Amino acid sequence: MEQSLPPDAVHVWYTLAPRPLAEEAVATYLALLTPEERARYERFRFEKDRRQSLLGKVLVRNVLSRYLPMPPEAWRFSATGNGKPILANSPSSWVPRFNLAHTEGLVACAFARDLEVGIDVENRERAVNLDVARRFFAPAEVAYLEQAPEQRRERIFLLFWTLKEAYIKARGMGLSLPLEQFAFTLGDPPRISFEPAMKDDPASWGFFLPQVPSPVHQVAVAVQCERDVRIELLEMDL
Repeated sequence: MEQSLPPDAVHVWYTLAPRPLAEEAVATYLALLTPEERARYERFRFEKDRRQSLLGKVLVRNVLSRYLPMPPEAWRFSATGNGKPILANSPSSWVPRFNLAHTEGLVACAFARDLEVGIDVENRERAVNLDVARRFFAPAEVAYLEQAPEQRRERIFLLFWTLKEAYIKARGMGLSLPLEQFAFTLGDPPRISFEPAMKDDPASWGFFLPQVPSPVHQVAVAVQCERDVRIELLEMDL
């Protein structure tokens, strides 16, 4: 089924990952991957890591084939100098931009036409170490956490964490960006501010917290944009 991707839209495709995958499904999915991707799959030690990685690759391939006329197994990928995955081939003059994230029970990917996007997802049932915030977050974020009711701190930590991860993934620079030099203010929508050394403009970024139909998952999306954009949440049944 063909799917359009308007210039002012970011599509967030997701699948609530079943566990475990049936052997027939694994065989079908692996057939879509390149030999190198299959080898990486085999190197994962734990089944949950294999499952999430496999579903992520299959999700990206199937969604791309909804936008452009190429079968899922034909897509090829490379990476920027900083390791951000990008599409290496396209049958069209435009190349979709995408960013993938997964956690226990959820795989999600953000797609856009000509906008840099980043996405992060977390399972709220995971163990949270608030000392990470005290060591690495911006002072304003740490202060906000410390002043929050104790029962809400883990949830707030994950909001900050997913927003920060989505931003650095959209920038495509990984943890080379210092987490303490940009800060989020939680709201609807969340807002970002930068220390001068970051040389970035808050007005050029939009942040979103789409709600997937799962009570235990947190999703954050970062979009570099000079115009209003809309987020569309779409489920892929794998």
